[in-house]
Amino acid sequence: MNDNSKVLIGLLTGLAAGAALGLLFAPEKGSETRDRLSQSLKDLGDSIKDRAAEEIENLTAMKDKVVGSVKSKLHETEDEFADDVEHA
Repeated sequence: MNDNSKVLIGLLTGLAAGAALGLLFAPEKGSETRDRLSQSLKDLGDSIKDRAAEEIENLTAMKDKVVGSVKSKLHETEDEFADDVEHA
């Protein structure tokens, strides 16, 4: 996990904690406060899921790039080896 991801997770956690505390101390009925808290936590969960999906896509793209690079180098090495065997 890179530093940007850690910062984002920390920010989202802080926002959730702040929202929860704000709702707990709000002058509303308990049922309304619970509903708002529940919705805030659902939104946070959705946000985390979206971010995780983005990171998975980024990692998949990086993996594909690395695999492509390794395969390319492998083919180059095979070709060089075949040339060396032919000329030996």
